[in-house]
Amino acid sequence: MTAARTSATIRYTAMRLGIFAGCFVVVAALVQFGALPKGLGDSNFMWVLLLALVLSAPLSFVLLRRQRDEMSAQLVGKVDSAKAKLESNRAQEDGA
Repeated sequence: MTAARTSATIRYTAMRLGIFAGCFVVVAALVQFGALPKGLGDSNFMWVLLLALVLSAPLSFVLLRRQRDEMSAQLVGKVDSAKAKLESNRAQEDGA
Protein backbone atom coordinates (compact mmCIF):
# COMPACT_ATOMS: atom_id res chain seq x y z
CA MET A 1 0.00 0.00 0.00
CA THR A 2 2.92 2.33 0.65
CA ALA A 3 4.18 1.94 -2.93
CA ALA A 4 0.81 3.07 -4.29
CA ARG A 5 0.84 6.10 -2.00
CA THR A 6 4.34 7.08 -3.06
CA SER A 7 3.56 6.60 -6.72
CA ALA A 8 0.69 9.13 -6.63
CA THR A 9 3.09 11.90 -5.70
CA ILE A 10 5.79 10.72 -8.06
CA ARG A 11 3.31 10.31 -10.92
CA TYR A 12 1.88 13.81 -10.38
CA THR A 13 5.33 15.38 -10.20
CA ALA A 14 6.56 13.55 -13.29
CA MET A 15 3.48 14.52 -15.27
CA ARG A 16 3.80 18.14 -14.15
CA LEU A 17 7.44 18.20 -15.24
CA GLY A 18 6.45 16.57 -18.54
CA ILE A 19 3.87 19.26 -19.24
CA PHE A 20 6.45 21.95 -18.44
CA ALA A 21 9.05 20.30 -20.69
CA GLY A 22 6.54 20.08 -23.53
CA CYS A 23 5.61 23.74 -23.12
CA PHE A 24 9.30 24.67 -23.02
CA VAL A 25 10.01 22.85 -26.30
CA VAL A 26 6.97 24.39 -28.02
CA VAL A 27 7.77 27.91 -26.81
CA ALA A 28 11.44 27.54 -27.76
CA ALA A 29 10.44 26.39 -31.24
CA LEU A 30 7.97 29.27 -31.64
CA VAL A 31 10.62 31.78 -30.58
CA GLN A 32 13.20 30.20 -32.87
CA PHE A 33 10.88 30.38 -35.89
CA GLY A 34 9.86 33.95 -35.08
CA ALA A 35 6.22 33.29 -34.12
CA LEU A 36 6.95 34.72 -30.67
CA PRO A 37 9.30 37.63 -29.96
CA LYS A 38 12.78 36.93 -28.65
CA GLY A 39 13.89 38.25 -25.28
CA LEU A 40 15.94 41.41 -24.98
CA GLY A 41 19.67 40.97 -25.36
CA ASP A 42 20.86 37.74 -23.73
CA SER A 43 17.57 37.11 -21.91
CA ASN A 44 16.12 34.76 -24.53
CA PHE A 45 16.51 31.62 -22.36
CA MET A 46 14.84 33.33 -19.39
CA TRP A 47 12.02 34.57 -21.65
CA VAL A 48 11.36 31.05 -22.94
CA LEU A 49 11.60 29.60 -19.43
CA LEU A 50 9.15 32.09 -17.93
CA LEU A 51 6.71 31.79 -20.80
CA ALA A 52 6.79 27.99 -20.51
CA LEU A 53 6.08 28.29 -16.77
CA VAL A 54 3.14 30.62 -17.38
CA LEU A 55 1.68 28.27 -20.00
CA SER A 56 2.26 25.02 -18.11
CA ALA A 57 0.60 26.15 -14.86
CA PRO A 58 -3.00 26.38 -16.15
CA LEU A 59 -2.50 23.32 -18.35
CA SER A 60 -1.37 21.31 -15.34
CA PHE A 61 -4.26 22.62 -13.28
CA VAL A 62 -6.79 21.40 -15.84
CA LEU A 63 -5.11 18.26 -17.16
CA LEU A 64 -3.84 16.83 -13.86
CA ARG A 65 -6.97 17.25 -11.74
CA ARG A 66 -7.38 13.51 -11.10
CA GLN A 67 -3.71 13.00 -10.17
CA ARG A 68 -3.83 16.04 -7.88
CA ASP A 69 -6.92 14.63 -6.14
CA GLU A 70 -5.17 11.26 -5.66
CA MET A 71 -2.12 12.99 -4.20
CA SER A 72 -4.32 15.11 -1.94
CA ALA A 73 -6.10 12.02 -0.63
CA GLN A 74 -2.71 10.46 0.06
CA LEU A 75 -1.56 13.50 2.03
CA VAL A 76 -4.81 13.69 4.02
CA GLY A 77 -4.39 10.04 4.98
CA LYS A 78 -0.83 10.64 6.17
CA VAL A 79 -1.83 13.72 8.17
CA ASP A 80 -4.75 11.88 9.80
CA SER A 81 -2.45 8.98 10.67
CA ALA A 82 0.11 11.34 12.20
CA LYS A 83 -2.60 13.13 14.22
CA ALA A 84 -3.94 9.81 15.53
CA LYS A 85 -0.45 8.69 16.50
CA LEU A 86 0.23 12.01 18.24
CA GLU A 87 -3.08 11.80 20.11
CA SER A 88 -2.31 8.22 21.13
CA ASN A 89 1.10 9.23 22.45
CA ARG A 90 -0.42 12.18 24.29
CA ALA A 91 -3.04 9.92 25.91
CA GLN A 92 -0.33 7.49 27.04
CA GLU A 93 1.68 10.32 28.60
CA ASP A 94 -1.39 11.67 30.41
CA GLY A 95 -2.23 8.22 31.74
CA ALA A 96 1.26 7.56 33.09
